[in-house]
Amino acid sequence: MKYFIGADHAGIDIKAYVKELFEARGHEVVDLGPSTKDRVDYPDFAAKVCESVLANEGSKGILICGSGIGMSMAANKFDGIRAALCHNEYSAKMAREHNDANVICLGERVSGYGMVEAIVDAWNEASFEGGRHEGRVEKINALGKMGSCRA
Repeated sequence: MKYFIGADHAGIDIKAYVKELFEARGHEVVDLGPSTKDRVDYPDFAAKVCESVLANEGSKGILICGSGIGMSMAANKFDGIRAALCHNEYSAKMAREHNDANVICLGERVSGYGMVEAIVDAWNEASFEGGRHEGRVEKINALGKMGSCRA
């Protein structure tokens, strides 16, 4: 599996940790930055990861900031991205199984290393169940196509 990972200055340490975890499990991880703790704007890195996921069918994205909130808000602006902010294994598992999340968002200041490992493992090991969830995911995708043109 190919993963694209990005963070802001508040997510650098967890980004490096998650990248190592995924590479140790045999996955390809493309680090889209940043490489230092110098202040940056999280929407810029959300855009890089989301654009890469959309351009590489079957890939997934990982975004990290201080809380995970800003990254998830920015990522979900992209049509075709279903980003889930996860703080525990259950939410990560459900994000994949029920919502077909193709991007996971994490908060370095919220979750410790052990929890982050459990979250990304749960998300990575789960797969979309389809069935009754397909129509709901199609409706989510349709919302992205509506943009600001609502009746």
